[in-house]
Amino acid sequence: MGSMVEIFLERANNEILAAESLKRLSEETRSKEEFRLPQKITFYSSVISHSYYAIFYAAKAILLTKNIKTSAPEVHKKTFNEFRKNLVDTGILDVTLLQIYKKLVIRADELLQIFKGEKWKRGNFTYKTIPQANKEPAEDSLKNAKFFVSNITKVIERM
Repeated sequence: MGSMVEIFLERANNEILAAESLKRLSEETRSKEEFRLPQKITFYSSVISHSYYAIFYAAKAILLTKNIKTSAPEVHKKTFNEFRKNLVDTGILDVTLLQIYKKLVIRADELLQIFKGEKWKRGNFTYKTIPQANKEPAEDSLKNAKFFVSNITKVIERM
């Protein structure tokens, strides 16, 4: 396995660890007390973001095994398109992995829109909705990221 492939897989696994830690921090009273955080604060949007990046880095890793590199601009779009074209459409990977990746790309894009534009929506969502509304999507994203990364890792190890 090439060193950049290993680096991207390590980054993917680090993103999962970050997502798990932030989810735990969002839910455990003792952890919030230890970090002197208000009990109502959550980091579910960050769990979603870190879960997406775990998938993104795993996708970049497996693309590198095919000597496919993606870079800016539009690195996320390029990575997704190359993943679909070279690994899924060719039958190398199960379509389920693409569906999980696509689902999280959409979620990540929605989160980016909150930060980029729509000032009113961002303020309203952040202060009134995120703590409760993002728990279920965060759990789903983390589960999907673990599934995606573990399967990509298995495919890479078999190559």
